[in-house]
Amino acid sequence: MKKILVIGAKGLLGPELVKVFKEDERYDVTGWDVEDIDIGDEKNVMEKITYVRPHVIINAAAYNAVDKAEEPEGFELAKKINGLAPGYIARAATQVNAIIIHFSTDYVFDGNNPNGYDERSMPNPISKYGESKYLGEMELKKNAQRYYLIRLQKMFGKPSGNPLAKKSFFEIMLNLARTQEVIKVVDDELSNFTYAPDLAGRTKFLIENELPFGIYHITNEGTPVTWYGAAKILFELADMKGVNLIPVSAEEFPRAAKRPKFSILINTKLPPLRSWPQALKEFLEHQHSLLNEVSK
Repeated sequence: MKKILVIGAKGLLGPELVKVFKEDERYDVTGWDVEDIDIGDEKNVMEKITYVRPHVIINAAAYNAVDKAEEPEGFELAKKINGLAPGYIARAATQVNAIIIHFSTDYVFDGNNPNGYDERSMPNPISKYGESKYLGEMELKKNAQRYYLIRLQKMFGKPSGNPLAKKSFFEIMLNLARTQEVIKVVDDELSNFTYAPDLAGRTKFLIENELPFGIYHITNEGTPVTWYGAAKILFELADMKGVNLIPVSAEEFPRAAKRPKFSILINTKLPPLRSWPQALKEFLEHQHSLLNEVSK
């Protein structure tokens, strides 16, 4: 039986990873979160992982406060969790001869290319958060040979059980629809979305098919959209006609961190996933009770 260790098991992605492997009797799955391991402490990481000796380590832990990372204190934490910790985990993985899977982001790119970025594109982050994630990529490559580096973008899924976890865009939009008749949404930053259950399934696919190690871009397919375009599709699929959605420029909501204007991730290595609007329909089915409350 193959031992799978999921770090960051209470976030948006972690529970889906635990679920998809636990449903398969060939795997023995352990899920850890902040109370189980301090990934910013190299000694703690090495001790914990060498004790368990997993065959595969999946690091789904991350610091996602993009704007707070522009502040000195936030950047230090981002560098610790997103940058240095993947290197610690990679070294521990090498020590126990485990495969390591780590997740990165479209924010490692500058977003100046309207045609998007494939797995061979050179990162050039324009925010401190992007810098921290790129540091994590470099630390992973430096300390492990048997790795899968998966870049994703704008992930959504079932609400996390961790109260500190970042809410997905669609969850935020549904919550706003409870209290606001008018919702202003930035009509900027062209990209696609990634559905957490689909990403978890494709992560398992990488392992089971023993695909070559390296970088993979995993997002749901579909026509790239702005935040406004995505919100419009969300409310159409949810059949919520009472929401007045207003497209605005990014200048209307000043944010500390720069965002890539065109951050389309191009997948050249894997079979395509279903479109993100199809995945969004499934997400809405899971949110049915919430939607009933919103629509009252």
